[in-house]
Amino acid sequence: MAEQSNLRGIGAMLLATGAFVANDSCMKLALSDAPPLQVLIMRGIAACLWCLPILLILGHGRDLPKVFNRWVALRSLCEVFAILSFILALNEMPIADITAIAQIAPLLVLLGIWLFFGDRIGMLRLALIGVGITGALLVAQPGTEAASPMAILGFFTALGAAGRDIVTRKVPPGTPALIVTFSTLLIVMLCATVGSFAFETQVAPTIRHAWLMAIAGFFLMCGHLFVFLAFRIGEARVVAPFNYSFMIWAGLSGLLIFNEVPNALAIAGMALIMLAGLAVIALENRTRQGGPSSAPL
Repeated sequence: MAEQSNLRGIGAMLLATGAFVANDSCMKLALSDAPPLQVLIMRGIAACLWCLPILLILGHGRDLPKVFNRWVALRSLCEVFAILSFILALNEMPIADITAIAQIAPLLVLLGIWLFFGDRIGMLRLALIGVGITGALLVAQPGTEAASPMAILGFFTALGAAGRDIVTRKVPPGTPALIVTFSTLLIVMLCATVGSFAFETQVAPTIRHAWLMAIAGFFLMCGHLFVFLAFRIGEARVVAPFNYSFMIWAGLSGLLIFNEVPNALAIAGMALIMLAGLAVIALENRTRQGGPSSAPL
């Protein structure tokens, strides 16, 4: 029974990462003829229209005031920083590259809880964080002809995502996942609206934009739902490593939709990021299970 649950959890995680990359792909397609922040506004409207009815149907209407709980809102603001960085980079960089750099976020979470909460993480984990960051630098390739100045936004994306995950520890217990999701969608959309009207020249939305954003909003909702289900159905230690399938889905999207092929250095960097992340997960599982040494490594 546990094995079947874990297999379903793995399947849900694979669907979640695929859904998020499908959302990103729709956004990148829309960026060809619409400014980045306006794309976020349109995606936000579509996603809220998907999310709000589901939230109400599930009986979470009474929890709507929690959308602006200070910790929920702070988490959403961290997500704003991450998403704004990501969308601006996505406009200029291959989807596989920017997705890979953003995948160092879990490693930065470890660094953050060490620096801000005093949790011991050990020298081995610090070394693995260094390996992951080295991999991200190989993807970014600063100082080479293949480098994009927008790659720094990939690191900002990871920082924002890490901040979001650290703040999540402070979100009040019992806050429904859809309330947290709706808070993120709403606050990102509001911030994008302010930024877009302040700094962008608006374009008239087309039917193509409407379809792309409706699809993006649907996949965004599916991504959040399947992530929730993955950890609800399967064991976290089994499901978590499959989060790195993000890079596989993004690579396929780049190849099949955008005709983008990472160079050898970028592929090596992606491999380092994945290996460092999986090694950290393996160490976490060993510590929780009280292996030969449960002290921080």
